[in-house]
Amino acid sequence: MFGAVQLGVLAACVVVLVPMALAGWHLSRNKVLFFSGALFISLAVTVHLSPYFPSLTDFFPTVSTSSSSSSALVVLENRDSCLAHLHRIKWKNNHVSNLNLTSTWKWVLSDKNVLACDFQKLGRNDAGDLLNGSWVMVVGDSQARLFVVALLNLMLFEEEMVGVRGDLFKRHSDYHLVVDRVGLKLDFIWAPYVNNLTHLVMELNRNHSFPDVLVMGSGLWHMLHVNNSTHYDASLQLLSRSMMPLLVGKSQPHLFWLGMPTLINSMLNTEEKREKMTSAAQFAYDLGLRGSKLLRPGGPFVLLDIKSLTENCGESCTVDGMHYDGVVYEAAVHIMLNALLIQSQQKL
Repeated sequence: MFGAVQLGVLAACVVVLVPMALAGWHLSRNKVLFFSGALFISLAVTVHLSPYFPSLTDFFPTVSTSSSSSSALVVLENRDSCLAHLHRIKWKNNHVSNLNLTSTWKWVLSDKNVLACDFQKLGRNDAGDLLNGSWVMVVGDSQARLFVVALLNLMLFEEEMVGVRGDLFKRHSDYHLVVDRVGLKLDFIWAPYVNNLTHLVMELNRNHSFPDVLVMGSGLWHMLHVNNSTHYDASLQLLSRSMMPLLVGKSQPHLFWLGMPTLINSMLNTEEKREKMTSAAQFAYDLGLRGSKLLRPGGPFVLLDIKSLTENCGESCTVDGMHYDGVVYEAAVHIMLNALLIQSQQKL
């Protein structure tokens, strides 16, 4: 069966080439007339056939150019590769007084990959533009709650945060907020165990209602109250299977896993914590997460590596060896926002 190109060529042959042959017969005695006629007919052939052939630009790759003077920067063809460099952060301790330290952070710009990815600390307006009209759900334990505080610190003005802090830190409770200014809906769900996460995911599947951004994390309560890494592994495997319906729907959420922090055993504030939350337990639980197929590249979740961030920030960033200063979760929020920019192929 003829395609569009073949039919076009056939029509051109009938409409144009037959008259060309007749004209050639009559004009062959006069070279000037023949040349003029041939030129005219060639142009006619071109006009008739050009719609049936791709343009020259289809044969060449698109070249990205920039007006920036820093032409030596590496431009990555696949920005997804930037996800691997998001945690390339360095910390600096600043003396506020003789007794107090405060930590600051920035991306390691001496790393050429980090420089090429052009990661940015987003301001309130840029963060509002990025999350405009979005539903963000954060699910987990006290680490997830601290992450929500850092996110709202970025999104809200200081006077708006006064009431938020009191409501958000009501013990073991959920929290809901709508930021009308940017059309952001935020839900924090208290879910300290992996089984709680699984039940929530199954409920979302039943309701066919999924957030645009879903941040989940669990492990600390299980380590303290169950203290069985084999059971934790099995719970993660069940969660991984329950995620499948979310990954095949039309509206797939952006998924982030909030990793557990570095636990400083000597600073933990109870004997039970020091006995159960050991370095060996941390290693076993981390191994279970890595083997669960929840994390990229084999799984759906982008890791917000709180362990790496807290380890690099160090003991000066925590008072109890488990919960860290807000600057750590601030860094995690900016890592998530930059990951969203990469995944949505946006640039500020």
